[in-house]
Amino acid sequence: MDSYLNQNFDLKSKHSSDEALEKWRTVVGFVKNPKRRFRFTANLSKRYEAAAMRRTNQEKLRIAVLVSKAAFQFISGVQPSDYVVPEQVIAAGFQLCADELGSIVEGHDVKKLKFHGGVSGIAEKLSTSTNTGLSSDAALLSKRQEIYGINKFAEPEAKGFWVFVWEALQDMTLMILGACAIVSLVVGIAMEGWPAGAHDGLGIVASILLVVFVTATSDYRQSLQFKDLDKEKKKITIQVTRNDCRQKLSIYDLLPGDIVHLNIGDQVPADGLFVSGFSVLIDESSLTGESEPVVVNDKNPFMLSGTKLQDGSCKMLVTTVGMRTQWGKLMATLSEGGDDETPLQVKLNGVATIIGKVGLFFAVVTFAVMVQGLLRSKLQEGTIWSWSGDEALKLLEFFAVAVTIVVVAVPEGLPLAVTLSLAFAMKKMMNDKALVRHLAA
Repeated sequence: MDSYLNQNFDLKSKHSSDEALEKWRTVVGFVKNPKRRFRFTANLSKRYEAAAMRRTNQEKLRIAVLVSKAAFQFISGVQPSDYVVPEQVIAAGFQLCADELGSIVEGHDVKKLKFHGGVSGIAEKLSTSTNTGLSSDAALLSKRQEIYGINKFAEPEAKGFWVFVWEALQDMTLMILGACAIVSLVVGIAMEGWPAGAHDGLGIVASILLVVFVTATSDYRQSLQFKDLDKEKKKITIQVTRNDCRQKLSIYDLLPGDIVHLNIGDQVPADGLFVSGFSVLIDESSLTGESEPVVVNDKNPFMLSGTKLQDGSCKMLVTTVGMRTQWGKLMATLSEGGDDETPLQVKLNGVATIIGKVGLFFAVVTFAVMVQGLLRSKLQEGTIWSWSGDEALKLLEFFAVAVTIVVVAVPEGLPLAVTLSLAFAMKKMMNDKALVRHLAA
């Protein structure tokens, strides 16, 4: 029987594929009582379920293997052959690059720290001493700056006056008024000629320009004042040890290898490592959001820029400065975000949008009703296909009425009144030594 089937039919007697079995069952599905006929054959649905379960188990096993490999690599840590000192760093007389130092402190990598000899080993590879600090030689400090950078953060370029003008023009109410002014000028000049027909449009334009320049001037003046305040804020000094002498130094002149002395209330000026001290508690809420202070000691020597010393006093070895610090990376991330609208801006834009939509709706309805009346009269007269100049002028008058409704509906005095009141309030606050960066705030 098997040989007969193989010779006359393209169907294997055993271990047939699922596709072949399904095709054969479809062909012979018209037989009487197919459930009884095929009760001893393979259940294809269960076979599909088993195959799907087998694939799922294989995927889970593959993921488990990958996770195990990653965990093993993490536990193994850094091997001596993993880190190679760049030639530029060796030529400058150091044995650690800036990226390696940053990864140690930022990642709280105890294994890397031990591999490099602990805090004393890091100090030795940075060509400094935890007791005497750096040398004040200008040439050596300049070489150190070239390798590790300076302790300054990237600042956005100052905005010019015309940038503030452009930002003031983005107000939704002013945009609606600008569109109405253009339409009013075109319709007015077409209806009444120049200059009688341009009075309304030019009045709206003058109102827009007044609001824009008052807002831009106020914001520009405040930006200049805040720029001066930022310069004053940069005049922060801190106690450091250089040439075995304790001295005051600006935080922006700190370099990797400096020994910094910190007391209660001081802000950590750069990423670094704990050298010595007692009862040191660090408030890291500015970075992590955790209100619980972190104990810093020989076992946990990592100190991050932007945090504050909540208790105790200590000496710190600076390892990372500027944009490579945790605080610098956070500032770079924050500077990439856009400015959110203030609640006042949101409410004013909402009011202007609603009023504009309502005014536009009634303007369209009014225009449609007047045009419908004109068309009905022409239909009754039988002159629907012949239009005179007076009738075309009537259509233009209807359009002018619709534009007038839109212009009257939008409160052009609202932005001006709000801007003037805010500028007056800002002036009063300046007398109390309180500055507001943006007028809308």
